[in-house]
Amino acid sequence: MDWKELINLLKGHKTYLQMHNFPDPDAMASAYGMQQFLKYHGIETTICYEGTIDKLSTKRMITEFNMEVFPYSEVEADMKEADYIVTIDGQKYNSNFTDLPGDEVACIDHHPTYIECEYKYKDVRITGACSSIIAEYFYESNTPIDENTASALVYGLRMDTASLTRGVSTLDIEMFSYLYKYADNDKIMNFYINVMEMSDLKAYGAAIENVCVIDGVGFAHIPFGCNDALIAMISDFILSLNEVNTCIVYADRDGGYKLSVRSMNSGIHAGKLTKDALEGIGNGGGHAEMAGGIIYPDSVKNIRDNIEDIVKERFLNIVKNGCEKVRD
Repeated sequence: MDWKELINLLKGHKTYLQMHNFPDPDAMASAYGMQQFLKYHGIETTICYEGTIDKLSTKRMITEFNMEVFPYSEVEADMKEADYIVTIDGQKYNSNFTDLPGDEVACIDHHPTYIECEYKYKDVRITGACSSIIAEYFYESNTPIDENTASALVYGLRMDTASLTRGVSTLDIEMFSYLYKYADNDKIMNFYINVMEMSDLKAYGAAIENVCVIDGVGFAHIPFGCNDALIAMISDFILSLNEVNTCIVYADRDGGYKLSVRSMNSGIHAGKLTKDALEGIGNGGGHAEMAGGIIYPDSVKNIRDNIEDIVKERFLNIVKNGCEKVRD
């Protein structure tokens, strides 16, 4: 990471900070943190995304931290092909990242790269949270960090690492320690209260009703549409079962299916498992402990009636017969 290189690249250019299509707290905090970092160094930016903000806690962040965040529909008329885009908490060719008209000149992300893309500036490192990478920009450059920015980054870091219990790297620990003394930790704790809506209970009920566990792998199908954040929360919930070390939760999505995958089995890489299991019918990937995927609508036409059996078969085949592939 060379923060001066990023500053020099963006100077004099209209710049957008693009989050993935369904921003979660880590994406939101990372984009906001980078916006404040660049602002201190004389670069104004606009935070944008294409998709929806589903998670209640993410919506609250916009208000509590006084963020200005715009859906693409609100900046579409202004964005030109020559404008610069920095992708935050995601990469250009990811399935959850819409290719907007601007020029993706830089990428800052903490996920594995599955499809290579040439950037003028690239900072992709495997960490528990993208917020940790953004925090290091402040730390390494001695850029002053205000309470609001530090609080947002601490919250993003805690959410993506399940309060420093999942996928944690040395950088996550170091940056949490650095940020903690500047953050309003009472405000952060308030975000852990009232994090669900009544409508969410229907999805939990459907998942509980049809959960199936086979050799430590838990499956749950939600037979109606759910937002990404809710599917991920239910996936974490299923993983908390004593009998489960890996889980796959999936819900209907625009004629196809959206999946959330979790693994606490050191021999099963959730991202690689998802990518391999969905080959030919969809796409997916992510970290060792957490991943996401989609099954394309076109692939569903002939398998919808047997979707539960097909998902189980595909994932269990990789787990049982392709462990070497998963561990790579």
